[in-house]
Amino acid sequence: MKILVGLSGGVDSAVAAYLLKKQGHDVTGCFMRNWDALANGDYLGNPTINNSQCPQEKDYDDAVAVANKLGIKLLRHDYIKEYWDNVFSYLIREYEAGRTPNPDIFCNKYVKFGPFLDFAKEQGFDMIAMGHYAERIEKDGKVYLCKSFDQNKDQTYFLSQIDQRQVSSCLFPLGDINKSEVRRIAHELDLESVMDKKDSTGICFIGERNFREFLKNYIPAQKGDIVDIETGRIIGHHNGAMYYTIGQRRGLGIGGISGEEAKGWFIAKKDVKKNILYVASGDENDYLMSDSCTVDNLNWITDKPKEGQHLSAKFRYRQEDKGVIIHFIDENHIKLIFDEPYKAVTPGQAAVLYDGEICLGGGLILHTYKKEQQTD
Repeated sequence: MKILVGLSGGVDSAVAAYLLKKQGHDVTGCFMRNWDALANGDYLGNPTINNSQCPQEKDYDDAVAVANKLGIKLLRHDYIKEYWDNVFSYLIREYEAGRTPNPDIFCNKYVKFGPFLDFAKEQGFDMIAMGHYAERIEKDGKVYLCKSFDQNKDQTYFLSQIDQRQVSSCLFPLGDINKSEVRRIAHELDLESVMDKKDSTGICFIGERNFREFLKNYIPAQKGDIVDIETGRIIGHHNGAMYYTIGQRRGLGIGGISGEEAKGWFIAKKDVKKNILYVASGDENDYLMSDSCTVDNLNWITDKPKEGQHLSAKFRYRQEDKGVIIHFIDENHIKLIFDEPYKAVTPGQAAVLYDGEICLGGGLILHTYKKEQQTD
């Protein structure tokens, strides 16, 4: 087949391209550039703003080196507007509303598997391919998205908003191998530009940032109180409730009162309108627990689950699966009843549902509840 591979300048996509070529496919790479720091006002919190070469251009150089080594053509395409309109603007809206978004999920939906797939089809490619750790399985005329062999690297959580057309049009060459094997292959091929390159972290296509400072580029900071949820006592101050997430422990700066930092405070609740952070002490504090949640922005990749079906769910990437029972409220809202109370299930994050190894899809956590009381 004629396949367009999203070549990011990292080791995973490089090895994915190699494996496809080894299988006999006609492989072309394409580098996607989705962020322009200067045009997008990315100054505060950006450790690379004064570098002579921005990270995206270094990644492009690495992708060029890989393409040359593998003997494949490399295209380049900018999706800066699409990323801003459909991914980054969503991230800012969610933080302003007091929720904690996951932009990687919408980057996949609206860029990598959206305009990029359309571009590939327009250019006459049969399929696209990515360096994600996931499996694509065909059964009874349907295509399913399944967990990867390397459970530690499985990235189906980030793919939970793609649809049947998108998963049917994409190959995942790394689905049946683990990360150490990927590194071994890269060394064997002497892919110097990427073989020991560390995995990308931070925001999808933006990179590592001092996140609180980074958000100040787009959301003005406003000081407010940190309040003990049990006593109502003010125990500290923050620079903006929207910058924090439920369950967060680090970076609270509670230390003005003797012994407060040693208690181990966690954010239990946010009131963005009043700009108040409520905290509770203790890792297993009851205020961090919930026994159900509502979910909207639903997306079912292949099969829609049944009312009352017992499934497993992930509420964070790399989190162990949690047992839930699904109840449909309407076409775009469900309620998940947890097998037992779970900690720090956070509004704005994705609730991704699985039937065994199959990723069914999911949605975004709207509200969490404890004993039928809303807790967010």
